[in-house]
Amino acid sequence: MSWGTELWDQFDNLEKHTQWGIDVLEKYIKFVKERTEIELSYAKQLRNLSKKYQPKKNSKEEEEYRYTSTRAFLATLNEMNDYAGQHEVISENMTSLITGELTRYVQELKQERKSHFHDGRKAQQHIETCWKQLEASKRRFERDCKEADRAQQYFEKMDADINVTKADVEKARQQAQLRHQMAEDSKAEYSSTLQKFNSEQHDHYYTHIPNIFQKIQEMEERRIVKIGESMKTFAEVDRQVIPIIGKCLDEITKAAESIDHKNDSQLVIEAFKSGFEPPGDIDFEDFTQPMKRTVSESSLSNSRGEGKSEPKFGGKSKGKLWPFIKKNKSPKQQKEPLSHRFNEFMTSKPKIHCFRSLKRGGAGPEDFSNLPPEQRRKKLQQKVDELNKDIQKEMDQRDALTKMKDVYIKNPQMGDAASVDHRLAELGQNIEKLRLEVQKFEGWLAEVEGRLPMRTEQPRRQSGLYEAQNTSAVNSCAQDRESSPDGSYTEEQSQETEMKVPATDFDDEFDDEEPLPTIGTCKALYTFEGQNEGTISVAEGEMLYVIEEDKGDGWTRIRRNEDEEGYVPTSYVEVYLDKNAKGAMTYI
Repeated sequence: MSWGTELWDQFDNLEKHTQWGIDVLEKYIKFVKERTEIELSYAKQLRNLSKKYQPKKNSKEEEEYRYTSTRAFLATLNEMNDYAGQHEVISENMTSLITGELTRYVQELKQERKSHFHDGRKAQQHIETCWKQLEASKRRFERDCKEADRAQQYFEKMDADINVTKADVEKARQQAQLRHQMAEDSKAEYSSTLQKFNSEQHDHYYTHIPNIFQKIQEMEERRIVKIGESMKTFAEVDRQVIPIIGKCLDEITKAAESIDHKNDSQLVIEAFKSGFEPPGDIDFEDFTQPMKRTVSESSLSNSRGEGKSEPKFGGKSKGKLWPFIKKNKSPKQQKEPLSHRFNEFMTSKPKIHCFRSLKRGGAGPEDFSNLPPEQRRKKLQQKVDELNKDIQKEMDQRDALTKMKDVYIKNPQMGDAASVDHRLAELGQNIEKLRLEVQKFEGWLAEVEGRLPMRTEQPRRQSGLYEAQNTSAVNSCAQDRESSPDGSYTEEQSQETEMKVPATDFDDEFDDEEPLPTIGTCKALYTFEGQNEGTISVAEGEMLYVIEEDKGDGWTRIRRNEDEEGYVPTSYVEVYLDKNAKGAMTYI
């Protein structure tokens, strides 16, 4: 099946078909180019989308990414950034392997096609020239034959006429013979030209044109193969990035599976726990008799007062006030129904408590006294850790400069040892300032930890400790609220109402403490290295005694023997509480 034999007379149609093939190739190149532009645009939009939702540095959003759900979202954003990178790879590979390659091939194809059809036209022009020569020779032979016939007829006419002289007859005879000779010559020339034309025509249609058309056919087939290979490359470029895209999607799935709702709930507790105890019951006020108000037994009363009398309130205070409840200011207000005052308490928002006193709209104090006790402790601890890191950095720089100075002393040609003295002095001053800052914040931290109820104490003990600490502070808060129209402190009225525990009472309470009884056993699920104060190290599989269960802070107090006890993370142990223990339950 060859174009040279089957399509020997379709030169013009082949020319149109090959031009159409080049147009198809250029159309495919344009298609791939637009695809690469779409991939680039898509990758850019994905990157912008990922960047848009990335947490801003040093902002509140960055703090929100400690939760497992938001960390999973951040991992999704990062994977989407890598996902966009794979689309950029698709665009780059398609541009280099398809668009660029086919563009060069089209230029070569156009040149080759032009050369082949030029040879075809040249062969066609040659056969047309031979045909014209044959036609001219044929016409000349025909004309000479007709002239010879006329000359012969004229001679015969002259010869038959008796009135014509012999000389005229001879002249007519010679003319006829000349015309016959010319006809014979034209016949010979026409025969020769015809043979030559037939030979040229045979070569044209059986040799030259088939060869040219065969080359055109091969060119067209190469074009078809080339576009097929390009389409395979088109698919292969996509297929090459599928494993990486699949890995990105797997990482997104893995991040989603890492979300721990229990852990996020615990983080909410750590973030917003104030450290306050819930308010106690409201005492009944009997207005039919002289008011004899007694201290209610609640979480704010001392339930451990064995051998101790209940503290009495003096001054204007008639009883214990929760810091969020406003004190009645007039008899008219005192006569309001109890249900109305309860509803007012439930719907009112706490504006201030006894632990802080700030002017409205001012910046937070350096000691974070505007925060609840638990949050203040965390902020102070965070500040102490940051200062310790800064001290370590300064000490590392000082050590490096000291070594450099020693090198300069041993090798003076390397530098002047005195040039680093000024910087060493600056570092020493900075370290001293930072240490003073650490001492200041550690003092505040110790003060806050002294106010907070100890985790090692039972709830009843906490209530008693708060009652002893807050008696004067609560009264002071209540009196200050009476002097302020909006029920809040001002800087002029009170800088800060501090709860100070008498050293003797506090020390006696803990010195007389008996060892806590065991309430169950536990098994260590993982190894825990107790490096902080108050913690204890355990080995995986070790059995220990439980002396205090988790109070909601994620720590359980355990005992190995009478001298070794401390806290371990609750998630690291499997606890089995005694059934007789109060509130006993088994959990992991």
